[in-house]
This record gives sequence, structure tokens and C-alpha cells, in this order.
Amino acid sequence: MKIKFKKKRLYLNLALGILWTGIGIYNIMEVENLHWMDFAYLAVGTLYLLHYLYDYQHQYLSIENGTIRKNALYGYSKKINLNHICLIRKSGGDYLLQTENQKMKINPELVEDASLYELTNVLEKLKLSPDKNPFAKVA
Repeated sequence: MKIKFKKKRLYLNLALGILWTGIGIYNIMEVENLHWMDFAYLAVGTLYLLHYLYDYQHQYLSIENGTIRKNALYGYSKKINLNHICLIRKSGGDYLLQTENQKMKINPELVEDASLYELTNVLEKLKLSPDKNPFAKVA
């Protein structure tokens, strides 16, 4: 299951990538005296486009085979086994998942509404006491 980014975030990266790439191409083709900044615009635009493509393909979180993985383009992805989670907290609008030796912060403002519902359902089903899981239903 993939927990998806909001479309606004994805399209913002796409728009910025097109804008910076366009500025870089324009400056390289039209300006007679090239500067290093002209190539920097092109590089920044390319990075934004790569970021958009990666986020579109992999999305924010992946939940499969009993693990939750936070996807990140620049090698900062984290992976936690759902069975090892011992505490879930809501902190400053974020969800903080903790194991014995790992922490994962999830920003729900980046998550599409339908995916946020799926995520809370998965977190609710974890076998934690209600004082350690704000999503647990009290019987």
C-alpha cells in the first residue's frame, strides 16, 4: 500500500522544475556572456524534475510485508517493522513512530486525505495500549 503525497506538493515540484529548467535553457541559448549561474538554473530545474518523478513514482510512504518505509530521493529513507513499534505520539501536528532504537516522523499535512485514512487504519490496528497509541479504539 502506498500512502500518497498531496497532488499540490507534487505539482509544485513539477512547476518549479519546468520554471528553473526553462530559465536555464533560455539563458544558455540567448545570453552571449554565459555565467555559471546560467548552468545552475538548469541544474536546479533538473533536480526539481527528478524530485517530482521520484515522488510521483514512490510516493510518501510504503506499507508492505509488515514494514513502513518513508521514501526519500536523496538516500534518507527510513524503514520500520510495524511489529517493533512500541509508541505512537502526535507531536506538533506530526505522527512520531518509535521502536526501541528508531524513530520515524510522519507529516500528515503532506498526505492525501484518502491515504491519511488508510494510514490511521493501519496504525489503529497495531497491538498497542491506548496510552501508547492515540489511534487505538477504546473498547
